[in-house]
Amino acid sequence: MSNTRSIRLIFFGIGLIAVFALTGMNVYSLYELRESTIETAKDNKKNQIEEFTSQVRYRFSQPFRGIRKLDIEYLQYHYLEHEKFPENLINVIAEASRDSIFGDIYFSPHDRDHCVDSSNPLYKFDADSRQFIAGENISELVCDGLGLARSRMKVLIDDYRWNNKVTFDTHRSMTLSMINLTEREVIGHLTFTINRKYFVDDYLAGNLAEKFGPSNETGIVVWLRDFMLNDIIAKSDDSYVYDRDMIEIHQRFPNMLDNWVLHAKIVDSPTIAASNASFTRNLIVLGSAVLALFGALIFMFITAKRERELAQRQSGFLANITHEFKTPLATMQAAGENLFDGRVMNNNSIKTYGNHIYNETIRLGKMIEKLLDIARLDSGESTVKPGVHNPGRLLQTYYDNHYDYVTSKGFTFELDMEHGLPDILLDPDHFESILINLTDNALKYSFDKKHITLKARQSGHHISFIVTDRGIGIPGKAQKKVFEKFYRLEDSMTAKTKGHGLGLSIVNNLVRLNHGSIDIESRPGLGTSFIVTFPVHEESARTDHSSALVREPVNNDRQKPDYVPN
Repeated sequence: MSNTRSIRLIFFGIGLIAVFALTGMNVYSLYELRESTIETAKDNKKNQIEEFTSQVRYRFSQPFRGIRKLDIEYLQYHYLEHEKFPENLINVIAEASRDSIFGDIYFSPHDRDHCVDSSNPLYKFDADSRQFIAGENISELVCDGLGLARSRMKVLIDDYRWNNKVTFDTHRSMTLSMINLTEREVIGHLTFTINRKYFVDDYLAGNLAEKFGPSNETGIVVWLRDFMLNDIIAKSDDSYVYDRDMIEIHQRFPNMLDNWVLHAKIVDSPTIAASNASFTRNLIVLGSAVLALFGALIFMFITAKRERELAQRQSGFLANITHEFKTPLATMQAAGENLFDGRVMNNNSIKTYGNHIYNETIRLGKMIEKLLDIARLDSGESTVKPGVHNPGRLLQTYYDNHYDYVTSKGFTFELDMEHGLPDILLDPDHFESILINLTDNALKYSFDKKHITLKARQSGHHISFIVTDRGIGIPGKAQKKVFEKFYRLEDSMTAKTKGHGLGLSIVNNLVRLNHGSIDIESRPGLGTSFIVTFPVHEESARTDHSSALVREPVNNDRQKPDYVPN
Protein backbone atom coordinates (compact mmCIF):
# COMPACT_ATOMS: atom_id res chain seq x y z
CA MET A 1 0.00 0.00 0.00
CA SER A 2 2.86 2.37 0.85
CA ASN A 3 4.55 1.67 -2.51
CA THR A 4 1.28 2.28 -4.35
CA ARG A 5 0.82 5.59 -2.57
CA SER A 6 4.38 6.67 -3.43
CA ILE A 7 3.89 5.76 -7.09
CA ARG A 8 0.61 7.66 -7.15
CA LEU A 9 2.28 10.74 -5.65
CA ILE A 10 5.14 10.50 -8.17
CA PHE A 11 2.79 10.33 -11.14
CA PHE A 12 0.67 13.12 -9.69
CA GLY A 13 3.78 15.30 -9.41
CA ILE A 14 4.81 14.41 -12.97
CA GLY A 15 1.31 15.35 -14.17
CA LEU A 16 1.47 18.72 -12.42
CA ILE A 17 4.93 19.45 -13.84
CA ALA A 18 3.70 18.50 -17.32
CA VAL A 19 0.68 20.80 -16.98
CA PHE A 20 2.80 23.75 -15.86
CA ALA A 21 5.46 23.07 -18.51
CA LEU A 22 2.93 22.86 -21.35
CA THR A 23 1.17 25.96 -20.03
CA GLY A 24 4.42 27.90 -19.93
CA MET A 25 5.35 26.81 -23.45
CA ASN A 26 1.94 27.76 -24.82
CA VAL A 27 1.94 31.15 -23.09
CA TYR A 28 5.45 31.83 -24.40
CA SER A 29 4.41 30.78 -27.93
CA LEU A 30 1.33 33.00 -27.79
CA TYR A 31 3.43 35.91 -26.54
CA GLU A 32 6.05 35.41 -29.26
CA LEU A 33 3.33 35.17 -31.92
CA ARG A 34 1.77 38.39 -30.64
CA GLU A 35 5.13 40.19 -30.56
CA SER A 36 5.96 38.90 -34.04
CA THR A 37 2.62 40.15 -35.36
CA ILE A 38 3.13 43.57 -33.75
CA GLU A 39 6.72 43.81 -35.04
CA THR A 40 5.55 42.85 -38.53
CA ALA A 41 2.88 45.53 -38.35
CA LYS A 42 5.53 48.05 -37.21
CA ASP A 43 7.89 47.00 -40.00
CA ASN A 44 5.08 47.52 -42.50
CA LYS A 45 4.55 51.01 -41.13
CA LYS A 46 8.28 51.74 -41.34
CA ASN A 47 8.28 50.58 -44.95
CA GLN A 48 5.33 52.87 -45.69
CA ILE A 49 7.23 55.83 -44.26
CA GLU A 50 10.35 54.93 -46.27
CA GLU A 51 8.19 54.68 -49.37
CA PHE A 52 6.77 58.12 -48.58
CA THR A 53 10.26 59.71 -48.41
CA SER A 54 11.20 57.98 -51.67
CA GLN A 55 7.99 59.29 -53.20
CA VAL A 56 8.91 62.84 -52.18
CA ARG A 57 12.40 62.45 -53.64
CA TYR A 58 10.95 61.10 -56.85
CA ARG A 59 8.65 64.13 -56.97
CA PHE A 60 11.72 66.39 -57.20
CA SER A 61 13.80 64.23 -59.50
CA GLN A 62 11.11 63.13 -61.94
CA PRO A 63 11.41 66.17 -64.31
CA PHE A 64 15.19 65.66 -64.67
CA ARG A 65 15.44 61.93 -65.12
CA GLY A 66 16.04 62.41 -68.84
CA ILE A 67 19.18 64.50 -68.23
CA ARG A 68 21.18 61.34 -67.52
CA LYS A 69 20.68 60.34 -71.14
CA LEU A 70 21.93 63.68 -72.53
CA ASP A 71 25.44 64.18 -73.90
CA ILE A 72 26.90 66.79 -71.55
CA GLU A 73 29.91 67.36 -73.87
CA TYR A 74 27.51 68.29 -76.64
CA LEU A 75 25.54 70.56 -74.28
CA GLN A 76 28.80 72.29 -73.34
CA TYR A 77 29.83 72.66 -76.96
CA HIS A 78 26.39 73.93 -77.99
CA TYR A 79 26.31 76.48 -75.17
CA LEU A 80 29.80 77.76 -75.90
CA GLU A 81 29.07 77.90 -79.64
CA HIS A 82 25.60 79.44 -79.53
CA GLU A 83 25.41 80.86 -75.96
CA LYS A 84 22.30 78.85 -75.35
CA PHE A 85 21.34 75.27 -74.60
CA PRO A 86 19.97 72.85 -77.17
CA GLU A 87 16.24 72.31 -77.45
CA ASN A 88 16.22 68.91 -75.69
CA LEU A 89 17.54 70.46 -72.43
CA ILE A 90 15.25 73.48 -72.79
CA ASN A 91 12.27 71.12 -72.98
CA VAL A 92 13.26 69.51 -69.69
CA ILE A 93 13.70 72.89 -67.98
CA ALA A 94 10.43 74.23 -69.41
CA GLU A 95 8.59 71.18 -68.11
CA ALA A 96 10.08 71.74 -64.62
CA SER A 97 9.10 75.42 -64.68
CA ARG A 98 5.44 74.40 -65.00
CA ASP A 99 5.66 72.27 -61.87
CA SER A 100 4.12 74.06 -58.87
CA ILE A 101 6.77 72.70 -56.53
CA PHE A 102 9.43 74.91 -58.13
CA GLY A 103 9.71 78.69 -58.18
CA ASP A 104 12.39 80.41 -60.28
CA ILE A 105 15.08 78.58 -62.27
CA TYR A 106 18.64 79.95 -62.64
CA PHE A 107 21.74 78.94 -64.56
CA SER A 108 25.26 79.76 -63.43
CA PRO A 109 28.28 78.82 -65.59
CA HIS A 110 30.79 77.01 -63.43
CA ASP A 111 33.64 79.35 -64.31
CA ARG A 112 31.69 82.53 -63.54
CA ASP A 113 30.38 82.89 -60.00
CA HIS A 114 27.96 85.77 -59.73
CA CYS A 115 27.72 85.30 -55.96
CA VAL A 116 31.46 86.07 -55.64
CA ASP A 117 31.71 88.67 -58.39
CA SER A 118 28.45 90.45 -59.20
CA SER A 119 29.85 91.46 -62.61
CA ASN A 120 29.44 87.85 -63.67
CA PRO A 121 25.92 87.29 -64.94
CA LEU A 122 23.48 84.81 -63.37
CA TYR A 123 20.81 83.73 -65.82
CA LYS A 124 17.13 83.29 -65.03
CA PHE A 125 14.85 81.09 -67.12
CA ASP A 126 11.99 82.90 -68.84
CA ALA A 127 9.14 80.45 -69.53
CA ASP A 128 7.54 82.64 -72.21
CA SER A 129 10.64 82.96 -74.37
CA ARG A 130 12.07 79.60 -73.29
CA GLN A 131 15.45 81.31 -72.83
CA PHE A 132 17.84 82.15 -69.99
CA ILE A 133 18.21 85.87 -69.57
CA ALA A 134 20.44 87.84 -67.23
CA GLY A 135 18.78 88.08 -63.84
CA GLU A 136 18.56 91.04 -61.51
CA ASN A 137 18.26 91.35 -57.74
CA ILE A 138 19.39 87.79 -57.16
CA SER A 139 18.26 86.41 -53.78
CA GLU A 140 20.76 85.18 -51.22
CA LEU A 141 18.75 81.94 -51.18
CA VAL A 142 20.00 81.23 -54.74
CA CYS A 143 23.59 82.02 -53.82
CA ASP A 144 23.39 79.79 -50.75
CA GLY A 145 22.27 76.86 -52.89
CA LEU A 146 24.93 77.54 -55.52
CA GLY A 147 27.63 77.80 -52.88
CA LEU A 148 26.71 74.40 -51.44
CA ALA A 149 26.69 72.78 -54.88
CA ARG A 150 30.07 74.29 -55.87
CA SER A 151 31.65 73.16 -52.58
CA ARG A 152 30.28 69.65 -52.90
CA MET A 153 31.42 69.23 -56.51
CA LYS A 154 34.98 70.22 -55.59
CA VAL A 155 35.08 67.14 -53.41
CA LEU A 156 33.21 64.73 -55.72
CA ILE A 157 34.36 65.67 -59.22
CA ASP A 158 37.33 63.31 -59.45
CA ASP A 159 35.39 60.11 -58.60
CA TYR A 160 31.82 60.93 -59.52
CA ARG A 161 30.32 58.56 -62.12
CA TRP A 162 27.11 60.33 -63.24
CA ASN A 163 26.66 63.29 -65.55
CA ASN A 164 24.67 65.32 -63.01
CA LYS A 165 24.51 65.81 -59.23
CA VAL A 166 21.60 67.27 -57.24
CA THR A 167 22.34 69.25 -54.08
CA PHE A 168 19.59 70.49 -51.73
CA ASP A 169 19.87 73.56 -49.54
CA THR A 170 17.49 72.12 -46.94
CA HIS A 171 13.97 72.99 -48.15
CA ARG A 172 14.87 76.25 -49.88
CA SER A 173 16.49 75.31 -53.20
CA MET A 174 17.70 72.44 -55.35
CA THR A 175 20.80 72.79 -57.52
CA LEU A 176 21.58 70.42 -60.39
CA SER A 177 25.24 70.38 -61.39
CA MET A 178 25.93 69.24 -65.00
CA ILE A 179 29.21 67.29 -65.32
CA ASN A 180 31.44 66.58 -68.31
CA LEU A 181 32.77 63.20 -67.26
CA THR A 182 35.38 63.12 -70.06
CA GLU A 183 37.05 66.31 -68.94
CA ARG A 184 36.08 65.84 -65.28
CA GLU A 185 34.66 69.33 -65.04
CA VAL A 186 31.36 70.97 -64.17
CA ILE A 187 29.97 72.97 -67.07
CA GLY A 188 27.33 74.81 -64.98
CA HIS A 189 24.64 74.70 -62.32
CA LEU A 190 20.85 74.83 -62.60
CA THR A 191 19.29 76.16 -59.40
CA PHE A 192 15.57 75.65 -58.70
CA THR A 193 13.99 77.57 -55.85
CA ILE A 194 11.36 75.57 -53.94
CA ASN A 195 7.83 76.89 -53.52
CA ARG A 196 7.59 76.20 -49.77
CA LYS A 197 3.92 77.11 -49.42
CA TYR A 198 2.81 74.65 -52.10
CA PHE A 199 5.35 72.01 -51.06
CA VAL A 200 4.36 72.03 -47.36
CA ASP A 201 0.70 73.04 -47.29
CA ASP A 202 -0.53 71.24 -50.39
CA TYR A 203 1.85 68.45 -51.31
CA LEU A 204 3.31 67.19 -48.00
CA ALA A 205 0.30 67.83 -45.73
CA GLY A 206 -2.11 66.38 -48.30
CA ASN A 207 -0.04 63.27 -48.92
CA LEU A 208 0.53 62.67 -45.19
CA ALA A 209 -3.20 62.86 -44.50
CA GLU A 210 -4.01 60.66 -47.49
CA LYS A 211 -1.39 57.98 -46.82
CA PHE A 212 -1.37 57.82 -43.00
CA GLY A 213 -4.61 59.28 -41.65
CA PRO A 214 -6.94 58.87 -39.89
CA SER A 215 -4.98 56.98 -37.24
CA ASN A 216 -7.93 54.82 -36.06
CA GLU A 217 -7.89 53.21 -39.50
CA THR A 218 -4.18 53.15 -40.36
CA GLY A 219 -2.80 52.63 -36.84
CA ILE A 220 -0.08 55.29 -37.16
CA VAL A 221 0.39 59.02 -36.58
CA VAL A 222 3.14 60.84 -38.55
CA TRP A 223 4.62 64.28 -37.93
CA LEU A 224 7.01 66.22 -40.24
CA ARG A 225 9.42 68.07 -37.95
CA ASP A 226 12.18 70.62 -38.53
CA PHE A 227 14.60 69.54 -35.82
CA MET A 228 16.79 72.61 -36.22
CA LEU A 229 13.88 74.97 -35.53
CA ASN A 230 11.99 72.44 -33.34
CA ASP A 231 8.88 73.08 -35.39
CA ILE A 232 6.12 70.70 -36.50
CA ILE A 233 5.61 71.44 -40.18
CA ALA A 234 2.83 68.97 -41.01
CA LYS A 235 1.04 65.95 -39.48
CA SER A 236 -1.23 63.15 -40.58
CA ASP A 237 -3.82 63.37 -37.76
CA ASP A 238 -4.77 66.58 -35.97
CA SER A 239 -6.27 64.70 -33.00
CA TYR A 240 -2.80 63.74 -31.69
CA VAL A 241 -0.38 66.19 -30.07
CA TYR A 242 3.31 65.66 -30.75
CA ASP A 243 5.23 64.21 -27.81
CA ARG A 244 8.90 63.44 -28.27
CA ASP A 245 8.86 60.66 -25.65
CA MET A 246 6.24 58.58 -27.48
CA ILE A 247 7.97 58.59 -30.89
CA GLU A 248 8.82 55.07 -32.15
CA ILE A 249 9.97 55.68 -35.73
CA HIS A 250 12.45 58.29 -37.08
CA GLN A 251 12.90 58.57 -40.85
CA ARG A 252 14.96 61.17 -42.71
CA PHE A 253 14.63 62.06 -46.39
CA PRO A 254 17.41 60.50 -48.52
CA ASN A 255 19.97 63.15 -49.60
CA MET A 256 17.47 66.01 -49.37
CA LEU A 257 15.59 68.23 -46.91
CA ASP A 258 18.46 67.91 -44.45
CA ASN A 259 16.79 69.48 -41.41
CA TRP A 260 13.47 67.72 -41.84
CA VAL A 261 12.62 64.32 -40.34
CA LEU A 262 9.48 62.20 -40.16
CA HIS A 263 8.48 61.07 -36.66
CA ALA A 264 5.83 58.39 -36.19
CA LYS A 265 3.91 56.76 -33.36
CA ILE A 266 2.30 53.31 -33.75
CA VAL A 267 -1.17 53.29 -32.23
CA ASP A 268 -3.69 50.47 -31.96
CA SER A 269 -4.12 49.63 -35.59
CA PRO A 270 -6.72 47.04 -36.62
CA THR A 271 -3.92 44.48 -37.04
CA ILE A 272 -2.37 45.16 -33.61
CA ALA A 273 -5.79 45.39 -31.95
CA ALA A 274 -6.79 42.05 -33.51
CA SER A 275 -3.51 40.51 -32.38
CA ASN A 276 -3.99 41.77 -28.81
CA ALA A 277 -7.60 40.56 -28.77
CA SER A 278 -6.54 37.16 -30.11
CA PHE A 279 -3.76 36.97 -27.52
CA THR A 280 -6.22 37.77 -24.73
CA ARG A 281 -8.78 35.24 -25.97
CA ASN A 282 -6.16 32.53 -26.30
CA LEU A 283 -4.88 33.24 -22.81
CA ILE A 284 -8.42 33.01 -21.41
CA VAL A 285 -9.09 29.74 -23.24
CA LEU A 286 -5.69 28.34 -22.29
CA GLY A 287 -6.12 29.45 -18.68
CA SER A 288 -9.57 27.88 -18.51
CA ALA A 289 -8.26 24.65 -20.02
CA VAL A 290 -5.31 24.58 -17.63
CA LEU A 291 -7.55 25.26 -14.64
CA ALA A 292 -9.90 22.50 -15.81
CA LEU A 293 -7.01 20.08 -16.31
CA PHE A 294 -5.39 21.08 -13.03
CA GLY A 295 -8.74 20.73 -11.28
CA ALA A 296 -9.25 17.33 -12.88
CA LEU A 297 -5.84 16.16 -11.64
CA ILE A 298 -6.55 17.44 -8.13
CA PHE A 299 -10.03 15.91 -8.24
CA MET A 300 -8.68 12.54 -9.37
CA PHE A 301 -5.96 12.63 -6.74
CA ILE A 302 -8.39 13.56 -3.96
CA THR A 303 -10.94 11.04 -5.22
CA ALA A 304 -8.32 8.31 -5.33
CA LYS A 305 -7.22 9.23 -1.84
CA ARG A 306 -10.79 9.18 -0.57
CA GLU A 307 -11.46 5.90 -2.34
CA ARG A 308 -8.42 4.42 -0.66
CA GLU A 309 -9.54 5.74 2.72
CA LEU A 310 -13.06 4.44 2.08
CA ALA A 311 -11.69 1.06 1.09
CA GLN A 312 -9.70 0.97 4.33
CA ARG A 313 -12.79 1.96 6.30
CA GLN A 314 -14.88 -0.65 4.55
CA SER A 315 -12.24 -3.27 5.24
CA GLY A 316 -12.18 -2.27 8.90
CA PHE A 317 -15.97 -2.17 8.94
CA LEU A 318 -16.25 -5.69 7.52
CA ALA A 319 -13.80 -7.01 10.11
CA ASN A 320 -15.60 -5.13 12.88
CA ILE A 321 -19.14 -6.06 11.83
CA THR A 322 -18.10 -9.68 11.37
CA HIS A 323 -16.83 -9.68 14.93
CA GLU A 324 -19.98 -7.87 16.10
CA PHE A 325 -22.22 -10.44 14.42
CA LYS A 326 -20.23 -13.34 15.82
CA THR A 327 -20.54 -12.10 19.40
CA PRO A 328 -24.39 -12.25 19.71
CA LEU A 329 -24.51 -15.36 17.55
CA ALA A 330 -21.97 -17.11 19.79
CA THR A 331 -23.92 -16.06 22.89
CA MET A 332 -27.22 -17.29 21.42
CA GLN A 333 -25.58 -20.50 20.23
CA ALA A 334 -24.09 -21.27 23.63
CA ALA A 335 -27.36 -20.48 25.45
CA GLY A 336 -29.36 -22.52 22.96
CA GLU A 337 -27.00 -25.51 23.30
CA ASN A 338 -27.31 -25.41 27.09
CA LEU A 339 -31.09 -25.32 26.85
CA PHE A 340 -31.18 -28.02 24.17
CA ASP A 341 -28.86 -30.38 26.08
CA GLY A 342 -31.00 -30.08 29.22
CA ARG A 343 -28.15 -28.75 31.31
CA VAL A 344 -30.32 -25.92 32.57
CA MET A 345 -33.19 -27.24 34.67
CA ASN A 346 -34.48 -24.57 37.08
CA ASN A 347 -36.81 -21.81 35.95
CA ASN A 348 -34.57 -18.92 36.99
CA SER A 349 -31.70 -20.22 34.87
CA ILE A 350 -34.01 -20.87 31.93
CA LYS A 351 -35.33 -17.31 32.25
CA THR A 352 -31.79 -15.94 32.40
CA TYR A 353 -30.73 -17.85 29.28
CA GLY A 354 -33.90 -16.82 27.50
CA ASN A 355 -33.26 -13.18 28.42
CA HIS A 356 -29.71 -13.45 27.01
CA ILE A 357 -31.01 -14.88 23.75
CA TYR A 358 -33.74 -12.20 23.55
CA ASN A 359 -31.35 -9.30 24.21
CA GLU A 360 -28.76 -10.59 21.74
CA THR A 361 -31.51 -11.08 19.15
CA ILE A 362 -32.61 -7.48 19.65
CA ARG A 363 -29.03 -6.33 19.42
CA LEU A 364 -28.43 -8.32 16.25
CA GLY A 365 -31.67 -7.03 14.77
CA LYS A 366 -30.66 -3.44 15.46
CA MET A 367 -27.34 -3.96 13.68
CA ILE A 368 -29.08 -5.50 10.70
CA GLU A 369 -31.66 -2.70 10.68
CA LYS A 370 -28.88 -0.12 10.67
CA LEU A 371 -27.22 -1.81 7.70
CA LEU A 372 -30.57 -1.91 5.91
CA ASP A 373 -31.07 1.80 6.64
CA ILE A 374 -27.74 2.58 5.01
CA ALA A 375 -28.58 0.38 2.02
CA ARG A 376 -31.97 2.06 1.59
CA LEU A 377 -30.47 5.54 1.87
CA ASP A 378 -27.75 4.73 -0.66
CA SER A 379 -30.23 3.29 -3.14
CA GLY A 380 -32.73 6.12 -2.65
CA GLU A 381 -35.44 3.71 -1.48
CA SER A 382 -35.85 5.26 1.95
CA THR A 383 -39.36 6.68 2.14
CA VAL A 384 -40.43 9.72 4.12
CA LYS A 385 -43.86 9.85 5.77
CA PRO A 386 -44.06 13.46 6.93
CA GLY A 387 -46.67 14.76 9.29
CA VAL A 388 -47.32 17.90 11.29
CA HIS A 389 -46.03 17.32 14.81
CA ASN A 390 -45.35 19.38 17.89
CA PRO A 391 -41.62 19.34 18.61
CA GLY A 392 -42.14 19.58 22.36
CA ARG A 393 -44.39 16.54 22.39
CA LEU A 394 -41.98 14.54 20.18
CA LEU A 395 -38.99 15.37 22.37
CA GLN A 396 -40.96 14.73 25.57
CA THR A 397 -42.06 11.31 24.32
CA TYR A 398 -38.53 10.35 23.38
CA TYR A 399 -37.21 11.55 26.73
CA ASP A 400 -39.83 9.60 28.69
CA ASN A 401 -39.28 6.40 26.73
CA HIS A 402 -35.49 6.43 27.04
CA TYR A 403 -34.91 8.01 30.41
CA ASP A 404 -34.56 4.71 32.31
CA TYR A 405 -32.14 3.22 29.83
CA VAL A 406 -29.85 6.26 29.73
CA THR A 407 -29.79 6.62 33.52
CA SER A 408 -29.15 2.87 33.87
CA LYS A 409 -25.79 3.54 32.18
CA GLY A 410 -24.86 5.88 34.99
CA PHE A 411 -25.74 9.08 33.09
CA THR A 412 -27.66 12.15 34.15
CA PHE A 413 -30.34 12.75 31.54
CA GLU A 414 -31.88 16.24 31.32
CA LEU A 415 -34.56 17.86 29.21
CA ASP A 416 -34.63 21.61 28.49
CA MET A 417 -37.40 23.01 26.25
CA GLU A 418 -38.86 26.41 25.48
CA HIS A 419 -42.60 26.95 25.95
CA GLY A 420 -45.04 27.10 23.03
CA LEU A 421 -42.87 25.75 20.24
CA PRO A 422 -44.69 25.81 16.85
CA ASP A 423 -45.33 22.65 14.83
CA ILE A 424 -42.88 21.17 12.37
CA LEU A 425 -43.29 18.86 9.38
CA LEU A 426 -41.26 15.64 9.54
CA ASP A 427 -41.34 11.84 9.75
CA PRO A 428 -41.63 10.90 13.47
CA ASP A 429 -39.88 7.55 12.95
CA HIS A 430 -36.95 9.33 11.33
CA PHE A 431 -36.94 11.82 14.21
CA GLU A 432 -36.67 9.02 16.76
CA SER A 433 -33.89 7.32 14.76
CA ILE A 434 -31.97 10.61 14.67
CA LEU A 435 -32.18 11.06 18.45
CA ILE A 436 -31.40 7.39 19.13
CA ASN A 437 -28.19 7.56 17.10
CA LEU A 438 -27.12 10.89 18.62
CA THR A 439 -27.83 9.64 22.16
CA ASP A 440 -25.99 6.41 21.39
CA ASN A 441 -23.01 8.47 20.21
CA ALA A 442 -23.04 10.46 23.49
CA LEU A 443 -23.21 7.26 25.55
CA LYS A 444 -20.25 5.74 23.73
CA TYR A 445 -17.87 8.66 23.96
CA SER A 446 -18.50 9.99 27.48
CA PHE A 447 -16.15 8.31 29.94
CA ASP A 448 -15.65 10.56 32.95
CA LYS A 449 -18.44 13.15 32.92
CA LYS A 450 -21.62 11.21 32.18
CA HIS A 451 -24.20 13.83 31.43
CA ILE A 452 -26.56 14.20 28.44
CA THR A 453 -28.93 17.11 27.81
CA LEU A 454 -31.74 17.33 25.27
CA LYS A 455 -32.76 20.85 24.26
CA ALA A 456 -35.31 22.39 21.94
CA ARG A 457 -35.04 26.02 20.85
CA GLN A 458 -36.82 28.28 18.37
CA SER A 459 -34.82 30.69 16.23
CA GLY A 460 -36.97 32.63 13.81
CA HIS A 461 -38.73 30.16 11.53
CA HIS A 462 -36.65 27.17 12.64
CA ILE A 463 -36.69 24.72 15.53
CA SER A 464 -33.36 23.34 16.74
CA PHE A 465 -32.93 20.10 18.70
CA ILE A 466 -29.62 19.94 20.55
CA VAL A 467 -28.04 16.79 22.00
CA THR A 468 -25.18 17.77 24.31
CA ASP A 469 -22.69 15.58 26.16
CA ARG A 470 -19.60 16.18 28.24
CA GLY A 471 -17.50 13.52 26.58
CA ILE A 472 -14.15 13.48 24.84
CA GLY A 473 -15.18 15.90 22.07
CA ILE A 474 -14.29 15.90 18.38
CA PRO A 475 -11.18 17.62 16.94
CA GLY A 476 -11.86 20.39 14.41
CA LYS A 477 -10.30 18.52 11.46
CA ALA A 478 -12.50 15.48 12.08
CA GLN A 479 -15.78 17.39 12.42
CA LYS A 480 -16.24 17.60 8.66
CA LYS A 481 -15.76 13.84 8.25
CA VAL A 482 -17.88 12.36 11.03
CA PHE A 483 -20.94 12.21 8.77
CA GLU A 484 -19.13 10.09 6.18
CA LYS A 485 -19.88 6.38 6.02
CA PHE A 486 -17.51 4.11 7.92
CA TYR A 487 -15.52 7.05 9.31
CA ARG A 488 -14.40 6.66 12.92
CA LEU A 489 -12.11 8.88 14.91
CA GLU A 490 -9.24 6.62 15.84
CA ASP A 491 -7.29 7.42 18.99
CA SER A 492 -6.46 5.75 22.27
CA MET A 493 -9.84 6.67 23.77
CA THR A 494 -12.09 5.65 20.89
CA ALA A 495 -10.20 2.46 20.02
CA LYS A 496 -11.86 0.71 22.99
CA THR A 497 -15.34 1.74 21.83
CA LYS A 498 -17.30 -0.54 19.56
CA GLY A 499 -18.83 1.05 16.48
CA HIS A 500 -19.16 0.85 12.73
CA GLY A 501 -19.03 4.47 11.60
CA LEU A 502 -22.62 4.36 10.35
CA GLY A 503 -24.71 6.13 13.01
CA LEU A 504 -23.89 9.74 12.16
CA SER A 505 -24.06 8.99 8.44
CA ILE A 506 -27.59 7.71 8.94
CA VAL A 507 -28.46 10.79 11.03
CA ASN A 508 -27.16 13.15 8.33
CA ASN A 509 -29.16 11.44 5.58
CA LEU A 510 -32.38 11.30 7.62
CA VAL A 511 -32.04 15.01 8.51
CA ARG A 512 -31.60 15.89 4.81
CA LEU A 513 -34.57 13.76 3.81
CA ASN A 514 -36.71 15.81 6.19
CA HIS A 515 -35.39 19.13 4.81
CA GLY A 516 -33.32 19.87 7.89
CA SER A 517 -29.69 20.58 8.65
CA ILE A 518 -27.19 19.38 11.21
CA ASP A 519 -24.20 21.12 12.77
CA ILE A 520 -21.54 20.32 15.34
CA GLU A 521 -20.11 22.35 18.19
CA SER A 522 -17.32 20.52 19.92
CA ARG A 523 -14.11 21.07 21.84
CA PRO A 524 -11.81 18.17 22.67
CA GLY A 525 -12.11 17.22 26.35
CA LEU A 526 -15.15 19.44 26.95
CA GLY A 527 -17.92 17.65 25.07
CA THR A 528 -19.97 17.84 21.90
CA SER A 529 -23.30 19.33 20.83
CA PHE A 530 -25.15 18.12 17.75
CA ILE A 531 -27.67 20.74 16.54
CA VAL A 532 -30.44 19.40 14.30
CA THR A 533 -32.62 22.12 12.76
CA PHE A 534 -35.98 21.86 10.96
CA PRO A 535 -38.17 24.60 9.47
CA VAL A 536 -41.38 25.62 11.21
CA HIS A 537 -44.64 24.48 9.62
CA GLU A 538 -46.10 27.91 8.88
CA GLU A 539 -49.71 26.81 8.44
CA SER A 540 -49.96 25.16 11.84
CA ALA A 541 -51.43 27.04 14.76
CA ARG A 542 -49.00 28.08 17.42
CA THR A 543 -49.91 26.53 20.74
CA ASP A 544 -48.15 26.55 24.02
CA HIS A 545 -46.90 23.28 25.36
CA SER A 546 -45.49 22.61 28.77
CA SER A 547 -41.78 22.13 29.12
CA ALA A 548 -39.60 20.57 31.74
CA LEU A 549 -36.26 21.91 32.83
CA VAL A 550 -34.02 19.17 34.29
CA ARG A 551 -37.00 16.86 34.25
CA GLU A 552 -37.28 13.91 36.61
CA PRO A 553 -39.05 10.75 35.42
CA VAL A 554 -42.82 11.16 35.66
CA ASN A 555 -43.55 7.47 36.01
CA ASN A 556 -41.16 5.45 38.12
CA ASP A 557 -42.93 2.21 37.10
CA ARG A 558 -42.18 2.64 33.37
CA GLN A 559 -40.98 -0.42 31.54
CA LYS A 560 -37.49 -0.52 30.08
CA PRO A 561 -37.71 0.86 26.52
CA ASP A 562 -37.26 -1.36 23.54
CA TYR A 563 -33.95 0.31 22.74
CA VAL A 564 -30.58 -1.41 22.61
CA PRO A 565 -27.88 0.74 21.02
CA ASN A 566 -24.95 -0.93 19.33
